[in-house]
Amino acid sequence: MEYFSNIGKIPYEGKNSTNPLAFKYYNPDEMINGKPMREHLKFALSWWHTMGGDGTDMFGCGTADKTWGQADPTERAKAKVDAAFEIMQKLSIDYFCWHDRDLSPEYGSLAETNAKLDEVADYIKAKQDETGLKCLWGTAKCFDHPRFMHGAGTSPSADVFAFSAAQIKKALETTVKLGGNGYVFWGGREGYETLLNTNMGLELDNMARLMKMAVEYGRSIGFTGDFYIEPKPKEPTKHQYDFDTATVLGFLRKYGLDKDFKMNIEANHATLAQHTFQHELAVARTNGAFGSIDANQGDVLLGWDTDQFPTNIYDTTMCMYEVIKAGGFTNGGLNFDAKARRGSFTPEDIFYSYIAGMDAFALGFKAALKLIEDGRIDKFIDDRYASWTTGIGKDIVDGKVNMADLEKYALEKGEVTDSLTSGRQEMLESIVNNILFTL
Repeated sequence: MEYFSNIGKIPYEGKNSTNPLAFKYYNPDEMINGKPMREHLKFALSWWHTMGGDGTDMFGCGTADKTWGQADPTERAKAKVDAAFEIMQKLSIDYFCWHDRDLSPEYGSLAETNAKLDEVADYIKAKQDETGLKCLWGTAKCFDHPRFMHGAGTSPSADVFAFSAAQIKKALETTVKLGGNGYVFWGGREGYETLLNTNMGLELDNMARLMKMAVEYGRSIGFTGDFYIEPKPKEPTKHQYDFDTATVLGFLRKYGLDKDFKMNIEANHATLAQHTFQHELAVARTNGAFGSIDANQGDVLLGWDTDQFPTNIYDTTMCMYEVIKAGGFTNGGLNFDAKARRGSFTPEDIFYSYIAGMDAFALGFKAALKLIEDGRIDKFIDDRYASWTTGIGKDIVDGKVNMADLEKYALEKGEVTDSLTSGRQEMLESIVNNILFTL
């Protein structure tokens, strides 16, 4: 069955095209630095928003039909697979990401739920073998069921912790079955509303215990990819333990998990933490923890996770600037953790949304390459920090001086004036504009 019979494979028509069902900047097979654009960007479909998100929010019911013509939950799960693979093939998307309960819902018992998940996973695997489409990463949805009201790995209930471990075990097995190179921990309810009822130390210890178990089990069944943590400061809990990249790095290092875990950075989560998207990526990159990206954007006028499709070219440019500086993606990619607006409810809006996001990142990628090839920004930064490559700066970096040596140097030199230079922020921003608007 073809679910989008009125939409063909989306072509690349170039920036002068006015066809809403064509790419203006994303040319998947265009060769750039020795490999096609699709391999640089590694776009992925998000199973939860695209295949299941019907526009329901806290103020109203759904506006889009995501039943895929099926009332029976098992048949609907398989119909989602057929529709998802049609979407990916028509949009030239090579990867998909999922929560276990997106693929197959809960049934009467964990045993039955697992068996039904296996059935759907086998169906997906057959589709993968037929099409060559790949799993970017998987994860367990340990946050929406009432049992997780106080968390999963951080729950005060040991029974909930045990159930969470069992669910994650199965999700890891499914990730391996589908060939995923990533497994994500997002602390959906791993946090607290008030410290009046919270043993923070025990909760953090338990979260680390669960992650260590997951790593040990994943490696034992042949998972060789990356484990990710996806930072988010708040929502649904008031304070989430994975607040931002810096907080997560401290957690990983404390518990000895930093060798196995990297970051899955989401743009909208960065802004909720009062950071820029680029900041979070730069912190991950400079700490050797860059992994994958949830590609979306928020709204600065709204204080929650709006998960909009990304269209801000400045954000996509500076995102891809960091990705290129990190050496590009290895196991990770650009997963569109984004949903069409509630008022954009037709099947065609799925395609319009992905085209907008994919073009925004393709343009951002090309702009980032130009920024790096242009060299003016890198040269300015090198020149600004030149004092650290000679003289007293180099002695400090090389560990050749102590506090007494530096005091002697400062006393002899006197007031610092000659080594101060302008930061020239405005000039650098104009360079970005110059490159962006001449592509």
